[in-house]
Amino acid sequence: MDAEVSDLSMPRVSWRAAYLLRLKRKRLLWRAFRARRQLTPVKLPKTYFRSDEVIAFVVLRNERTRLPYFLEHYRRLGVSQFCVVDNDSTDGSDSYLHEQEDVALWHASHGYRASRFGLDWITWLQRSYGHDRWCLTVDADELLTFDGSAEHGLPQLTAWLDQRGLRGFGAMMLDLYPKGSLADCTYTAGQNPCEVLNWFDPSPYRAVRQAPFGNLWLQGGARERVFFADRPERSPTLNKIPLVKWDKSYVYVNSTHSILPRALNELYDGPAGPKPRGVLLHTKFLPEIVAKSETEKSRQQHFHTPPDFDRYYEEIMAAPDMWHAGSCQLRDHQQLIDLGLMSTIQWGDDLPQTNSNNL
Repeated sequence: MDAEVSDLSMPRVSWRAAYLLRLKRKRLLWRAFRARRQLTPVKLPKTYFRSDEVIAFVVLRNERTRLPYFLEHYRRLGVSQFCVVDNDSTDGSDSYLHEQEDVALWHASHGYRASRFGLDWITWLQRSYGHDRWCLTVDADELLTFDGSAEHGLPQLTAWLDQRGLRGFGAMMLDLYPKGSLADCTYTAGQNPCEVLNWFDPSPYRAVRQAPFGNLWLQGGARERVFFADRPERSPTLNKIPLVKWDKSYVYVNSTHSILPRALNELYDGPAGPKPRGVLLHTKFLPEIVAKSETEKSRQQHFHTPPDFDRYYEEIMAAPDMWHAGSCQLRDHQQLIDLGLMSTIQWGDDLPQTNSNNL
C-alpha cells in the first residue's frame, strides 16, 4: 500500500486543552441524556447480557434491501444483540427489524443532523445497555472483517483484546465499487454485497494525527479519486474505531472517527501502524445509491456543510464508472493483509473457533 504518513505520534495537549476536552465530553453526554426523549421504544432488548456478548449499535434509514445480509454477517461474527434506531424509514425497514428476535428497536423522527448525526441517540443507548460490554457501532453499509474472522468471531476477538489490555479495535473503511456504471449492476436483498461490489483502490492513502483529540485522519482511495480529486481536503475520512469495550463515560465525537477520552484514539494508528486493525468493507455503492443520492441532496443532512456536497451527490446521480486501471479485485483476508490494509492476529490455542463468513 502506498501511503503518505505524517507524524502519527499522539500530540501533547496543555492542561487547558485537556480540561476543555473533559468539558466537551460532559456536554456531549448531557446532549445524549436530553436526546433520550427523542427515542420511542418499539422493542426493548433483553435485560441480561453475559460478559462475553457483543452488542451492535446502529442508526439507519431506508436500508431494507441491505438488512438481511447485514444482520446475517454480524450474526455469523457473533453479535448477540442489535440495538437499532430507525430514523423514519419509509421502505419497510422498521417492520422487518421488528420481526427479528435479536433486534431491539427504537424509532426517532427528529432530524438526523440535529441529533449529531445519530450520535446523541447511540450514546444514550450505549450508556444504558453497553456499559462494561464490548460494543460494535457501525452503519448498515459497513461490514467489519479482520484476520481470522472466517474461524474466529467477535467474541474471540474481544477475548484476544482483553488478554492484551486493549479496549478497542480500529479499522480502515475501504470503499468497494463495481466495474462499470453504478446503475448497471444488480443486487438482490440477502445477497452478499461483495459479490456485486468487488473492486477497490489499494492505494494511495495518507494519514495524519490531529490535535486536540489525537484522532487519526486517514484519507484517499476511490471516493477521493473519483469525486474529490480537485478538493482532496474534503474527501471522506476513512479511519474508524467501531469496536470498543464501552464505559458510560465514553462518547463518540465524530461518527466513530474519534472518541473521548482522547487516549482511546490511540487504538487506531492507520493501515501501516503496528496496532491490531481490521477493515470495514464499505458497500455504499450498490445500485440504489443513484436514487438515494437524489434524496439525500434534497434532505441536506450531510455531516459537513450540506450545500458543499451538492456536486458530490450530483456526480453519484450520474452513475459513473469508478473502476480504473489501478483497481484491485477483492479476494480474501490475506489479500488485504498483503496490501497492508489490515493486520495479522496471532490467535492463541485457548480461544474457541466459530463458523463465520470469509469476508
